[in-house]
Amino acid sequence: MRAVRFTGIGKPLEVLDLPDPSPGPDEVVVKVAACGICASDLHMMDGSLPVRTPPPVTPGHEASGVVAALGSGVTGWATGERVALYAGKPCHECPACRSGRVESCLAPLTLGVDYDGAWADYVVVPAGSLVRLPDEISFEVGAILADCVATPYNAVVDVARVGVGDRVAVFGIGGLGTHAVQIARISGAGFIAAVDPLASARHRAIGLGADMASEPDGAVAAIRAATGGEGVDVSFDFVGRNAVLKQAIASLAANGRCIQVGVSGERIELGPSILFAVRKTTLIGSYGYRRDHLEQLARLVATGRLDLSRSISATLPLEAAADGVEALETKRGDPVRIVLVP
Repeated sequence: MRAVRFTGIGKPLEVLDLPDPSPGPDEVVVKVAACGICASDLHMMDGSLPVRTPPPVTPGHEASGVVAALGSGVTGWATGERVALYAGKPCHECPACRSGRVESCLAPLTLGVDYDGAWADYVVVPAGSLVRLPDEISFEVGAILADCVATPYNAVVDVARVGVGDRVAVFGIGGLGTHAVQIARISGAGFIAAVDPLASARHRAIGLGADMASEPDGAVAAIRAATGGEGVDVSFDFVGRNAVLKQAIASLAANGRCIQVGVSGERIELGPSILFAVRKTTLIGSYGYRRDHLEQLARLVATGRLDLSRSISATLPLEAAADGVEALETKRGDPVRIVLVP
């Protein structure tokens, strides 16, 4: 099979011919139909995302495909079934795993980072990672559910618990932030502000349901002006830079909560603690998603309640993976998600 291999920081991606994989006990082989290119892939490649497993590794954690082979002990699945892949597996070593609470694993392993991912013709995953993909959902959309949509879904629905009438600000309208706008809207948010330096991203946010869009310079003042001087109930940082986090917190009303989703190696510096105390501000980190989030999203998309038809910016063959990475890194064409199609 063909596989895109990351062999080290600063080294070019390679497309290699590798042996077709076989499933172990409780594993399945999936013939990959589509796999997204994510900003975290870029962070792994430039060294800004710390990893536990050194390269070489096949990237790719947003994947869909067809079950190709079943390992021993696998029940409830058949070859040929359409699936999306939950992008992780428990470590089986932390206190939560040892007590049987694998869904609460404290050190989960990530597909395409800690073990070979889906920028390939085939991928091996635990059977528990599979989520049925309805016929109404394309493989390309099914792939990006796993992270590009599920991560903001977790942040908006479960972590922030955005409710009817809540005022929301989304900082960073890339792949995750774009879908956060949509999810906040269907969650009942009464006001949505979008902040991004790119005019095209701001225009996209308005088209997807944001009530206002601002470039970063002057964003906090604009949000306060639009909310009668109060600010928003919930803000989201999908960038992971300290300057953005400060703006997200500054945009909050009293008793507001800021959700940190974007990640980087920068240290968090929030300013005078007195402001946090007086305004009763809450800062919450949000990372990844749960497998059942994929099931919920599949239902929302299949029934037309969540429209992701504008989310696929381009599809590329495996051999063009490096070009896709460069396009995302430079924001060429302001992509929401670029998807590799083996």
